[in-house]
Amino acid sequence: MVGKSLDSIKRKAAVWLRQGISPRRLALTLALGFALGCFPVVGIPTALCALLALALKLNLPAIEAANYLVMPLQFVLIVPFVRLGGWLVASGPGRPPVLFGPAQASTHNLLALLAGLAGQAGLAGQAILAWLVIAIPSVLLLTATLTVLLRRVPVLAAAEPGN
Repeated sequence: MVGKSLDSIKRKAAVWLRQGISPRRLALTLALGFALGCFPVVGIPTALCALLALALKLNLPAIEAANYLVMPLQFVLIVPFVRLGGWLVASGPGRPPVLFGPAQASTHNLLALLAGLAGQAGLAGQAILAWLVIAIPSVLLLTATLTVLLRRVPVLAAAEPGN
């Protein structure tokens, strides 16, 4: 009897986890969970994942699972993020540039501005700056890669619009 109820719970959980998820949406959810799970301030990623999942109507269990899966990386990457952030801050000008408008806001100026702000905030700010520089392209790359892989999963491919 316990085995039957356990199977029933597993089936219901599987249906709940897959509900309304296309491969692209699940890929974005997992990519964001992986990236946020590496956020270089301990204790923050879980709350960030929950807030982002609620704001973007993403699958909360999936984003938190990805977050917890990469949690060991968070600890391993703190020092490299601090060092990269320190390098980014040191390579910028002595004081952050003033951005007069979108037309003058080049990528270099924006990075220099963020580096100046990170320098003001100390090591945590430097680590967060480095995380941003790495996380944004990583989410894009992971989303594209995972979308291709998840489209090969029959249950998820059936949930994709147009099928």
